[in-house]
Amino acid sequence: MYQQRTNLIYYLRGVTAEIDSLEEPYGTVKGKGESDFTNGDQEKISERLRKAMKGLGTDEKVIIEALSSHTNTQLQTVKSTYKTLYGRDLEEDLRSELSGHFESLCIYRLTPSTEFDAKCLRKAMKGIGTKEVTLIEILCSHNNSEIKDIKEDYRKVYERDLEEDIKEETSGDFQRILVSLLQGNRDENQTVDQKQVEEDVKELKQAGTKLMFGTDESVFNKILAKRSLSHLKAVFEAYRSDEQKDIETVVADEMSGDLCKAFLAVVRFIKDPLEYFASCFHETMCGPGTDDERLMQLVVAHCEVDLKDIADKYMELYKKGLALAIEEDTYGDYRKLLLKLSGKD
Repeated sequence: MYQQRTNLIYYLRGVTAEIDSLEEPYGTVKGKGESDFTNGDQEKISERLRKAMKGLGTDEKVIIEALSSHTNTQLQTVKSTYKTLYGRDLEEDLRSELSGHFESLCIYRLTPSTEFDAKCLRKAMKGIGTKEVTLIEILCSHNNSEIKDIKEDYRKVYERDLEEDIKEETSGDFQRILVSLLQGNRDENQTVDQKQVEEDVKELKQAGTKLMFGTDESVFNKILAKRSLSHLKAVFEAYRSDEQKDIETVVADEMSGDLCKAFLAVVRFIKDPLEYFASCFHETMCGPGTDDERLMQLVVAHCEVDLKDIADKYMELYKKGLALAIEEDTYGDYRKLLLKLSGKD
């Protein structure tokens, strides 16, 4: 059942086949059932939020409760109701009352999901330097339909082409794997053709460890960006069986820099999405300082989908609770909202 669930959550989101027979993913933010979330609920939440920001001072507790107790879909209806009741924009009011990471996190929670991904991508490329890790995380972990929605929202919000922006900010083989993933053309037929698996293993060996000089990155690019999840899992297993060497080790040995990080992210995501994202959370908080931007993006992206599952994997890998790690590395109302979104009461 676990394997079926990960196939659904991480790869076949939006595909209806077999959904009824699968377990629900374990997010930390549930909200009311959509059919139970009435106009009256929307009005009450809007009224509480307006009262929390009206006059002197701000009641942050009310804001934290509203943004951590309802789904993103429900919050979109609250935004609309708020504007209808008061002729004011909820995001603008929050921006005028809040600041710092707390403000950013609140606005992220109010942003529709694919638009949120588009904004994270834009932020990763805007200004001096490029945050390659954000590009990799988002593009390697979405299915074809989601990739297309992200590109469309990016164009709507910024009147820019996502592929062109990525080409401007990256180069070489790293650029090519990102552009390949951005096409949203991964095979979604989950039937494994063993003959094709054997051919792909042979190609990967010839392009990597068996190649006399260097590595043919284009072969890795083609197979990792195009093949289905089930097929790639079979390829990785067959490769390890044939070579007595894990595909991750081959990528780490044969490649370097951002290209290595991108290929490793794709491989790790496909092998175990929960472990991959648990490691992403760990990277935001290990070492000196905290990558607050990446931490916020991860919490918002996963709190309604699978953050409970990721937290369980985090505990297994690092022998420490994810919520405790967040609590130790953050502060103030920003920390309180992060912890509520992470499922800590």
